[in-house]
Amino acid sequence: MRQINDAHVARPGLAVVEVAAADDETAFAVQELLATRRGIAPADRTTREPGEPGVRLRCFLDLRQELDSEHQEEGELDSVTG
Repeated sequence: MRQINDAHVARPGLAVVEVAAADDETAFAVQELLATRRGIAPADRTTREPGEPGVRLRCFLDLRQELDSEHQEEGELDSVTG
């Protein structure tokens, strides 16, 4: 996975969330759960680390912004990725 840069955590309320799961379906289900609550810049794929079990997924979360009904369907916030 690429490194986390300063823009990803530049302000209080911004977070990088890394999910480790047994399979893609589980990792994306966790991401979707987060997306129903807050602004998120979702990942479109998982990665596998050689010698480690399961898959990894990284998404970017903005705790400062609660989603209204318009954004909840999209579950996406582009400004989080900086």
